[in-house]
Amino acid sequence: MRNKLNCIVIDDDPEVSSYVSEFVRETSFLHLVSVHGSPAEAIDVLGSSDIDLIILDINLPGIDGMSFAKTLYDQYGKDMPRIIFISGSGDYASQGYKVDAIDYLLKPFTYEDFFKAAFKAKNYLVPTVQKSEAEEFIFLKVEHELIRVAINEILYGESQKDYVNIFTKGGKMITALSTMKAMERLLPPERFMRIHRSFIVALDKIDAIQHYTVKIGKAVIPVTDQYRQQFKSHFKSWL
Repeated sequence: MRNKLNCIVIDDDPEVSSYVSEFVRETSFLHLVSVHGSPAEAIDVLGSSDIDLIILDINLPGIDGMSFAKTLYDQYGKDMPRIIFISGSGDYASQGYKVDAIDYLLKPFTYEDFFKAAFKAKNYLVPTVQKSEAEEFIFLKVEHELIRVAINEILYGESQKDYVNIFTKGGKMITALSTMKAMERLLPPERFMRIHRSFIVALDKIDAIQHYTVKIGKAVIPVTDQYRQQFKSHFKSWL
């Protein structure tokens, strides 16, 4: 499980970008991946990196920040990176809920303001993990209760909008209220790998690999382009 949230800053004002970037660097649970002057510049990073949080200006050249956020939401739903909007005006603050924005900061804002918003993001994105002393169990939110699940029993997970179906030994399926990003953080990275936008698999439960397709029991799951390099690196001795 990663200790830091990967973050990018999108703002066309170099001065604002500079002090926001410094705020990110001062925040122990954030990692600054890159800084961009427009959404168009950030597309490649969003496609190739696992970005958790976007610090996004509203008033931007080309496509404005709110329209860009809505585009991401339409494409990825709740599995999109979370957003903290920044703006010199409060005109759009009421629209943030439409894209599940974490917060809306009015310029100029202090580090204290920023930290509060970032901490909200941390609490939203990093699930509470409860494990045994041997770290062999996780707790998943199922309807109105937390269900204990043995990590070693998990075969793979499949996202379904606001839920993730966890398939375990014996053919059992558990439907947890979670996003795939949150599940990816919850499960130990040395034992689980995201191989598809909608799938994460237990590496030691893979029965066969053929042409970038993995088989776990009766399930046949493709490894999509976005995750192939990581997958190939892990299995380079065999592929």
